[in-house]
Amino acid sequence: MTFERTAFAQTVLDPGVFAARRRTVMDAYGPGSVLVVAAAGHALRNGDVDHEWRQSSDFWYLTGFDEPETLLVLVPGRADGEAVAFVRPRDPAQEVWHGRRVGVEGAIARLGVDQAFDLKDFDEQLANLVEGAKQLCWHVGRDPALDQRLIRVTRRHRATPRLHLDGPDFFADLAAVMGELRLIKGPAEIEALRRAAKLTAEAHNEAMRVCQSGMNERQLQAVVEFVFRAGGAARVGYGSIVARGDNATILHYVENDQMIGPSDLVLIDAGGEVAYQTADITRTFPASGRFSPEQRAVYEVVLQAEHAAIALCTPEHRFVEVHERAVQVLTEGLVKIGLLRGDVEQLIQDEKYKRFYMHRTSHWLGMDVHDAGRYHDSLPTGNLSRQLVPGMVLTVEPGLYIAADDTEVPERFRGIGVRIEDDILITAGAPEVLTADCIKEIDDIERIVGTGGRWVAAVDPAFGDPF
Repeated sequence: MTFERTAFAQTVLDPGVFAARRRTVMDAYGPGSVLVVAAAGHALRNGDVDHEWRQSSDFWYLTGFDEPETLLVLVPGRADGEAVAFVRPRDPAQEVWHGRRVGVEGAIARLGVDQAFDLKDFDEQLANLVEGAKQLCWHVGRDPALDQRLIRVTRRHRATPRLHLDGPDFFADLAAVMGELRLIKGPAEIEALRRAAKLTAEAHNEAMRVCQSGMNERQLQAVVEFVFRAGGAARVGYGSIVARGDNATILHYVENDQMIGPSDLVLIDAGGEVAYQTADITRTFPASGRFSPEQRAVYEVVLQAEHAAIALCTPEHRFVEVHERAVQVLTEGLVKIGLLRGDVEQLIQDEKYKRFYMHRTSHWLGMDVHDAGRYHDSLPTGNLSRQLVPGMVLTVEPGLYIAADDTEVPERFRGIGVRIEDDILITAGAPEVLTADCIKEIDDIERIVGTGGRWVAAVDPAFGDPF
């Protein structure tokens, strides 16, 4: 069994990348502003066990620092240094239980900031940092406790006017500016996305190889996530969906605990995260290795829609046009296979397709699976769908979902759910399909399903039923 670890090695970003990002966000706000960016804290899972921890995407974007509870303060134009960090102090007793800390002494070099302080000094130091500032900027409303803390600190300048303290007059939300910065990917981010896409494609291909009737959905989930971890992914980019049969008609199915039958289609929506960039792939395939005529008919419609929508992922088009093209092809296909009747354009106008296709076709992709950035340009005449430009990355994921209890369609179609999803980089020319290594053509799928794993030994279906 070959693991080919080197093919999926983690991408390590140069510290200069983070410094340049901080410079860009400070320039966006300018002198007179104070920016506060908070690291992720811990969330209780149950008892005294926390959920798996992951750094806040925006905090990582600006620092590349992987410790919880840290606070970054940026003060454009400050003579004593524009970047200040507040970190957990070194604590041998805590580090024995919970892991190493860089501490105040190591934070300047590790984060590339100008000054570092103990977290307990944050309120006092922030009161000094905001003196003379015109606005205080943070992710307003994301963390109510932080909201109250920052407002309380700034109130000092209003409550004690005799001290002649001049504090910020305005509050601003960092989310809009940070979202726009993260929307256009730089070279390092694109390389990480390519690696994540390649690894995720291999994981989906492996699930097809290993799949057999009698397995449990969670066994296929284990196959996919094993390939992620063994190939260098730090974690999954989002909760994996593994849905057999009519479970695939539930868009965000999460139970992943049902037995896979010989006539089932299997839908897997899963992505691995590499260097804080996640891929997002969905594939649908027959557990038996052969599509039934009805499964094939539905799959062909979705595949045609995906190909047509991907073709529009160029700078000549707007974001909404990708969805509109998918809807057009899906509706034509639904009429062709007899699930809808009538004039295609009228059916689209009346949104009759939503009975079988109820979600949008695309979303931004990057550090978050539904990544930051606006979908519309604000104009005096109203909102206009965003023009696609090089450096954007989006998914294309049309689907058709025919409910098992939909008595208005022929019984042979009921319970079929198909979604096909790829990750697309907008370039100056043709779209780059980052996930092109993931098999999706019908003949290729039927050749690979059940042929045996490259990464995972054959899974015994006898272990598939937890009861």
